[in-house]
Amino acid sequence: MRHGEVHNPEGVLYGRLPDYHLSELGKEMAERVADHLAGRDITHVVASPLDRAQETAAPIAAAHGLKTAVDERLIEAENVFQGKTFGVGDGSLRNPSHWKYLTNPFRPSWGEPYIEQVVRMMGALGAARDAARGHEAVCVSHQLPIWVTRCFAEHRRLWHDPRKRQCSLASLTSFTYEGDRIVSVGYSEPARDLLPAHLTGKGGKNQPVGKSFGA
Repeated sequence: MRHGEVHNPEGVLYGRLPDYHLSELGKEMAERVADHLAGRDITHVVASPLDRAQETAAPIAAAHGLKTAVDERLIEAENVFQGKTFGVGDGSLRNPSHWKYLTNPFRPSWGEPYIEQVVRMMGALGAARDAARGHEAVCVSHQLPIWVTRCFAEHRRLWHDPRKRQCSLASLTSFTYEGDRIVSVGYSEPARDLLPAHLTGKGGKNQPVGKSFGA
């Protein structure tokens, strides 16, 4: 699960910075997903150590009588623009000293390599799978690590256009295992109607999607 909306009036790229908490809307998103998952066989809830992820996980854990575990491997990706506003017209990209970080979008050169994110995230998923073996686990993480892990599981390239990620606020990207092997990936948005209009795209319907893999 990706965390809910964050209170961020300055519009900075908060990355791994502390003290970025859910907004009131973000808390509502977390409660919505907790309600959506209330009937599921969840025996393990784990989250990134960042405040927004822990706060998103809390109502889900509470609904199942669980404590939220912490896994550092679920943390947001490192990014050199952390703490700055990011865009062409706001100064971050206008500063020539920053241009060296934009030379390789395939790695990427501005932050933690995609493959390193996949390695740590797959480790976290494996640990959650083992902790909930025969049941279900919920892992709360962040958009980019979730997206590249999904790309890896679906045998797609890791580099991508950030504008085309399918990983909205409070969305669920589900990995189904048979034994130790991922056999399908699904995606749904239980809190879609709470998303700001500019994030919902076209269509406006919350239709779960998924992909299964052959033997």
